Amino acid sequence: MLRFSKKRSGRHDVVTLLDIGTSKICCMIVALEGDIRDWRPGQPLPARLLGLGHQRSRGIRAGVVDKIEEVEDALCNAVGQAERMAGITVDDVVISVSCGRLKSRNFAASVRLGGATVTRSDLDRVVAGAQRHCQNEGRSLVHLGCIGMRLDGVGPVADPTGMAGRVLSADMHAVTADDTPLGNLLMAVERAHLNVVGFVASPLASGLAATTLEERRVGVLCLDMGGGVTTLSVFADGHFLFTDAIAVGGSHMTFDIARALSTPVAEAERIKTLYGNVVGAASDETEYFSYPAVGDEETSLCQSSRARLREIVQARADLLFGLVEQRLEESGLAGYAGQRVVLTGGGSQLAGVGAYAADRLGKAVRVGRPAAVARMPESLSAPAFSTVVGLLHAVCDPSIEVRAYQEPETLATGTGSLQRVGQWIRGF
Repeated sequence: MLRFSKKRSGRHDVVTLLDIGTSKICCMIVALEGDIRDWRPGQPLPARLLGLGHQRSRGIRAGVVDKIEEVEDALCNAVGQAERMAGITVDDVVISVSCGRLKSRNFAASVRLGGATVTRSDLDRVVAGAQRHCQNEGRSLVHLGCIGMRLDGVGPVADPTGMAGRVLSADMHAVTADDTPLGNLLMAVERAHLNVVGFVASPLASGLAATTLEERRVGVLCLDMGGGVTTLSVFADGHFLFTDAIAVGGSHMTFDIARALSTPVAEAERIKTLYGNVVGAASDETEYFSYPAVGDEETSLCQSSRARLREIVQARADLLFGLVEQRLEESGLAGYAGQRVVLTGGGSQLAGVGAYAADRLGKAVRVGRPAAVARMPESLSAPAFSTVVGLLHAVCDPSIEVRAYQEPETLATGTGSLQRVGQWIRGF
């Protein structure tokens, strides 16, 4: 079970959520209200905002720690900003994880019952076996979820406790990450004098915040378009079924513009924000904008048409959505994603990207925004904040395990992560 911070606001537990991305770092401190064990997806989040801090990310490239001292400084600044607003200091944090080449594995874990009735110990044995199955040298377990349970091959069974059978099986979904990038991320957080009490796969967090409960039941693909990484998450029948990460994001589009127009990166970002559009208009050929050239100390400005800019951003968008199609097809779960795509993250705010994605993927597309938290500023409802709000969803949802980091020998025993088995099966 996730250990919350001992800091309290009145009679309420306080939890600190930290989204560490390529383009920004966001810290949110909230007070949990009421008994979160009674909360269910689709209900208003049982929390109110105490503090918020966000800083431009430094020292991270494509989701991976590149310069640990710069990451440490950015973390301290973001957390300090949130602490000043909340009027408290925090020690324990729940973080998002998008580094380490996230990969999904779907498999079945089984235990023999010998004709006896199913007990809590049997459920624990299934999960322990699933954890051992996920162990691979050089990979760490980031997420482990139960999709369904069966008795003697018959199911899904909502709650097999007390029922008789010979074999108890659980269909599991695991997400793993490379040890080294994950370890460096955790080290950066610890250097900022913070204790990581849990982590959540970023695609799961953003998907929970940006999609609706009904979409996750019917089937939906969520694309979180970040600065350096775009993550995929597939939900169906209310379960998180698949994720992947593509090292293509909004910053790549910015660099494409900078190179093609020979302009500074900061100027390229401004051009993308003001004039970028993935879908063309008839007037693009005759509409021009001015910009400075890189290294040019003269006062004269260069010019480019919006049509030329569209070609630049469209090429990168085409590459990205082509990779999305490829990864989804390779997963074998494309059919579960249904006909709905939800875009979120900062990159989803580029003009025309939704229409272009709909045409490229052949599905209905919308831009998803996180649900409001009490006392939350309107700016936090922007798609760029889906992951940090999604961390709160994960903390509150009893069917989702917020994992604490475990050494391989701890995983081998099957201990440390079994407390939520009951909540998993009640979530069917």
